[in-house]
Amino acid sequence: MHAEENERQLSTHMLDTNRGEPAAEVMVVLFKWSEESYGWEVINRGMTAGNGRIDNFLPDEENKEGTYKLLFETGSYFEKQGISTIFPFVEIIFSIDDKSHYHIPLTMSANGYSTYRGS
Repeated sequence: MHAEENERQLSTHMLDTNRGEPAAEVMVVLFKWSEESYGWEVINRGMTAGNGRIDNFLPDEENKEGTYKLLFETGSYFEKQGISTIFPFVEIIFSIDDKSHYHIPLTMSANGYSTYRGS
């Protein structure tokens, strides 16, 4: 695996399915589950770019395997548009168990959302 691929082990994006456009300026917080403290530890924070993406979200660490959570601050995104949503936050919990690339997108409207492992 090339170094460039390692540096991009985790990426995400949010697509606003109401508008059919990328969701820009959404705060996303990355957590990692800690067995030691039996809780979530903040690993990184980022804001989606104009294309709705955060391309390099996992800091360089020796061991990236584990359970992670992406927390999307969706309430403030929809509030800026004057739209009410029942989902002020969306959390996506997933496991990384190898050194391959993980792309975890969120497709969302004010009243529903979906996620999957992309490429």
